[in-house]
Amino acid sequence: MKLAPYIDHTLLKATATPSDIKKLCQEARENAFYAVCVNPVYVAQARAELEGSAVKIATVCGFPLGAVISGQKAVEARLSVEEGADEVDMVIHIGAALANDWDTVQADVKAVRQAIPEQVLKVIIETCYLNDEQKRGATEAAVLGGADFVKTSTGFGTGGATLEDVRLMRGVIAGRAKIKAAGGVRSAEDAHAMIEAGADRLGTSGGVALVAGERSGEGY
Repeated sequence: MKLAPYIDHTLLKATATPSDIKKLCQEARENAFYAVCVNPVYVAQARAELEGSAVKIATVCGFPLGAVISGQKAVEARLSVEEGADEVDMVIHIGAALANDWDTVQADVKAVRQAIPEQVLKVIIETCYLNDEQKRGATEAAVLGGADFVKTSTGFGTGGATLEDVRLMRGVIAGRAKIKAAGGVRSAEDAHAMIEAGADRLGTSGGVALVAGERSGEGY
């Protein structure tokens, strides 16, 4: 199985520079990754760097805490699309999920969905902070809010994707959306296992190492 078509080649560190983004895009083009994932400030640059290629531009919204009001997330997502983003990875209202307030979580997702009706919306539920019942509730709320993908993690929390969480999400989704596993995918073996468990996309900063059959170092 070729891994490149599954990979969102990711650089979301605060210290990322324009030259880092240029390199990221070059690597994505050379390896035929599905997408790059960059912070909103670099969407326009990534669009320019990848002009003429099939690589998609993904960005983030309400990242990494999810703790801004839904209207702000909606505006952020819309502005990123205007800059050239094809896909938006939003973070849910994690506090609402911890309070089992699924109406609020669903409304948060729906606000962003309505702001970008044509683009791919991935909803990050940050599984490391939730128990299994909350993971199920957050996944269901994300799907009902209009998610195209439900995503495990920001990569900036206390833990990343696990096989158990991907399987749990797959059971809840039941074919209604796709799954993105992100954070801690550090080897080709990890990547293949996530895909076998049900992941349709992988978020990683180590995509070049993964497709080369090597182990990536620390990072997203």
